[in-house]
Amino acid sequence: MVRDAAHPLLSHTRLDAVLAWTANGPRTVRQFIVDAHELAASLPPAGHLLNICKDRYRFAVGFAAGLLDARVSLQPTTLLADTLPRLRADYPDVVCLTDDNTDTRDLPQYDFPTLPDARAGERVDMPMIRAEQVAAILFTSGSTGLPQPHPRSWGSLVRGAQAQSARLGLRGQAHTIVGTVPVQHSYGFESTLLLPMQSQGSFWSGQPFYPQDFAIALIAVPAPRMLVTTPHHLAVLLASDVALPPVARFLLATAPLSDALARRAEQRFGAPVHEIYGSTESGHVASRRTTDGPEWRPLDGVMLDAKGDDVWFHGGHIERRVASADLLQLSGGGQFILRGRKADLVNIAGKRTSLDYLNHQVCAIAGVRDAAFFLPEDTGTSDLAVTRLALFVVAPELSVSTLVGELRQRIDPVFMPNPIVALTELPRNAMGKLPRSSLQALHAEYRSGVGADERR
Repeated sequence: MVRDAAHPLLSHTRLDAVLAWTANGPRTVRQFIVDAHELAASLPPAGHLLNICKDRYRFAVGFAAGLLDARVSLQPTTLLADTLPRLRADYPDVVCLTDDNTDTRDLPQYDFPTLPDARAGERVDMPMIRAEQVAAILFTSGSTGLPQPHPRSWGSLVRGAQAQSARLGLRGQAHTIVGTVPVQHSYGFESTLLLPMQSQGSFWSGQPFYPQDFAIALIAVPAPRMLVTTPHHLAVLLASDVALPPVARFLLATAPLSDALARRAEQRFGAPVHEIYGSTESGHVASRRTTDGPEWRPLDGVMLDAKGDDVWFHGGHIERRVASADLLQLSGGGQFILRGRKADLVNIAGKRTSLDYLNHQVCAIAGVRDAAFFLPEDTGTSDLAVTRLALFVVAPELSVSTLVGELRQRIDPVFMPNPIVALTELPRNAMGKLPRSSLQALHAEYRSGVGADERR
């Protein structure tokens, strides 16, 4: 397939168009290009740039500066205790770009500088970036092992953003994106930064976390607005009484979204709820409007191959065949239904299900605000011992007996949890995910009796 030799940094055709909305006012395309050149010229020599700026506009400037100077952006999803030493060992020429007081230990650090304002009417040229240039190395979350690096070329990132833009009907249409997810994560990177960069859109520079923050951010930007968030954040928003200004559409990813939750959101806010499906390895590959049904439609050019339970994505913006980590049921027209993650399959006493299915069932119970089933390591003392599932649940208005009664009507008795541990909240990360390590820690606390005052 013939590919373009280069792609513009932005798809915007007017230098005075607004690219970002910040607490200090709007930033135009002209200003962004000037800022990127200024930062690129001031950065210390390095082949890799660890960009941990929390402000989305500053991150964007850092990413663009790296593109201009052929520096590869390193984007781990989290900065755990061992992340920085591992990055230093694997990428010894790395420099860390930061805009707060994050402790980068012995990693060379460069604080985001104060950049000069562009002169009104200043002539700047739109940078062209080689399509084959490695723009970023994205890392898996590490929930099932060490985070794995996945290089992405500029051409692949641009084509993926263009495919997503076309699917959502955003190409060339005015729109402003507010994201509740970190820009370093592949979902946040593609949907809150690359998408507006390659669809003539704009974005809010902050990262709202609580429902009231969502409203403040949305009020601060012009319509039409799109809120890019997660199922967990949407559920918290719906549980609040916070009113939002008009939203044109919602976009969600990172975890399965129930049809019931999507319908509640559409009824309350009067805007369609869309989901995007993908992975760090492949980028976004499919989408659906949740209330239209369970089938996912691949983005333009993306194809699926299947053999048994294994499915591969290829074509379109995907640079190499990528195996899906999920169980997918293929249907007509190249569409598919998501049946859960392979790693979440549970086999107890010869019966099979998935943790996703069980979580869906418990979260559908009225009064359950959040919940997660957990399969501990088998601690049985004999070959006849049967591992029991644990359930961590946030349902302050429900008694355990009521919860058990509801569960018995929904799941096979062999999957009934023991223990059921009631919490005030689950330890979800910024993406709304629950890493297995966090659930393991909760289970260990329960077994040791720690934090019993929070449980019933």
